[in-house]
Amino acid sequence: MTVPTTINPDDFLETPEGRIWTVERNEEAWRLSYAALERTLELAPASMRVVVVCGIQGAGKSTWIASQPASPFTIYFDAALPGVRHRAKIISIAQRLGASVEAVWIDTPLDVAIERNAARTPDKVVPPPRDRRRRTAV
Repeated sequence: MTVPTTINPDDFLETPEGRIWTVERNEEAWRLSYAALERTLELAPASMRVVVVCGIQGAGKSTWIASQPASPFTIYFDAALPGVRHRAKIISIAQRLGASVEAVWIDTPLDVAIERNAARTPDKVVPPPRDRRRRTAV
C-alpha cells in the first residue's frame, strides 16, 4: 500500500449508468465497505491508522481527505456517521485488527452543505431522509 486508501460506501453504489441507491443496495454497500476495511487491514503493516471522517452530506469530507498528505499507513473511512452507533463497527474492526483509530468531524453550516449537495450531479445528490425509502434510481 503506497497511497492512502479511502473507503466510502457510496463508491459501492456506482454502476455504469451512475450511482443507484435503494435500501437493499445501500445495505450491501455498507457490508462491502466493512469487508474492504477488514481486507485492507489484514494485508497492511501493523502500524496502520484508520481515520473515520464524519459530517453531514456535503460537509466536505472527501475534499478534506483529498487535502491530506499521502501516507501509506492511513485508511480513511468517508461517510456521514453522525452517531457513536454509526461508527462503532468501523472502530471495532480497526481495533480488532490492531489499527489505531481517529475520528474527524467536518463541521459545515447546514445551508452550505445543502447547497453543495444540490450542486452534485443528479445521481450523487443525497435525498432528504424522508425521501430515501422511495428512491430507486436517478
